[in-house]
Order: sequence, then structure tokens, then C-alpha cells
Amino acid sequence: MAMNINNLTNNNQVKQKIDQQTQVKQQATQNSAAAEQSKVASKDSVSITPQAKQLGELQKKANESSAVNQKKVEQLKKAIMSGEYKINPEKLAASIANFEFKLG
Repeated sequence: MAMNINNLTNNNQVKQKIDQQTQVKQQATQNSAAAEQSKVASKDSVSITPQAKQLGELQKKANESSAVNQKKVEQLKKAIMSGEYKINPEKLAASIANFEFKLG
């Protein structure tokens, strides 16, 4: 088996090793930089505006409060049962007509 040994010297082999080590270091640096970028990119964040916070608080208060004034309902029930609640037919008719007019 014949080997070409004309270009082989110690300096060439050392130079090749140094080049290989440099390339390995560069790849390691690139890999670590890519890993750092992926860590930064994978972090999600959410920011809530003050208006959204205020709206959330208002919704919470609305859900906690009663939509019906139970005290007023009880007063009206008592007035109807006792016969004290009087209906004004003209005012009722005007209110119904006004409501219908706004719908149309």
C-alpha cells in the first residue's frame, strides 16, 4: 500500500487540530447563544391596562350586588295586598305608548 507523505509535517497536523478546536468552540458559542434566545423567546407575558383592571373590579361589584331592590319589592307587595297601591290608568297608558314609540 502506497502512502503520499510529501505534504505531511508536524505543523500541518497541529494547524488542523487548532482549526478543529476553533470550529468546535464557535459551534458551542452559537449553540449557547441559540439556547439563550430560545429561553427569552419562550417566556410569555401579559400586561393588563388600568382600564381593564377597573372594568374587572366593576364587573365583580356588579356580580356581588343584587340587581333587585328586595326592600322595594316587599314594600310594593304589601301595598298591593293591602289595597294602598293605586294605579293611574292615564299615566300607565302614556308610559306604554312612549315605550312602543321608542321601540318603533
